[in-house]
Amino acid sequence: MGKLTGRVALVTGAASGMGAAHSRILAEHGATVAVCDINVEQGEALAADIGGVFYELDVCDERQWSQTLESVAADHGPVTILANNAGKGLVARVQDTSTDDWNRIMAINVTGPFLGIRTVAPYMATAGGGVIVNVSSTAGLRGMAQQAAYSASKWAVRGLTKAAAMDLAADNIRVLSLHPALIRTPMSQHLDLDALCASYPIPRVGEPDEAARMLLFMVADATFSTGSEFIVDGGSVL
Repeated sequence: MGKLTGRVALVTGAASGMGAAHSRILAEHGATVAVCDINVEQGEALAADIGGVFYELDVCDERQWSQTLESVAADHGPVTILANNAGKGLVARVQDTSTDDWNRIMAINVTGPFLGIRTVAPYMATAGGGVIVNVSSTAGLRGMAQQAAYSASKWAVRGLTKAAAMDLAADNIRVLSLHPALIRTPMSQHLDLDALCASYPIPRVGEPDEAARMLLFMVADATFSTGSEFIVDGGSVL
């Protein structure tokens, strides 16, 4: 039996990149995985490949969150593992960041996880507990040039994680944040990854499965941790 046999997991931004790796490893260890994304074609293909089920979900849409959690519970049981992975980047100096770009980054990267936490909490409480992993970034641990909106959003995810961990502890719900550095994903494919990672103590880009293995540890084994940061960064924040 896998570590997560009988558990129901929901992963956002799951159709590609880290989300796909998270979905795959959770399924490999026995969880029923709700693969959630706005990319229907890739999401359905991944769900079919891992034996999961696809749900179209825009994480900024409160109604879609409610409908999705209700559908998953009716079809498979209550979600007791939530990976708030969906995110969006923006490279722009603070003085060049438009209000529309700022609001869009905040909606996806902060409001999305907030809605997910708020919507899933009653299901987890009824089920006797659960674990929520919010994917932040090393940009949520230190300042970065040309990352004003993105960095602010990832710091906000870190704070949201800690506040939610305190609020939900009485319901046996752990809330954790995952902080990857540069990972080889579609979101980073336009960057010169080798050059950007050359100064890391481990001088290479991270791979999605490395972040996924940390997420599995957080979900299955880090049972005495809540509100904590777990870092997958090649030593970059040293």
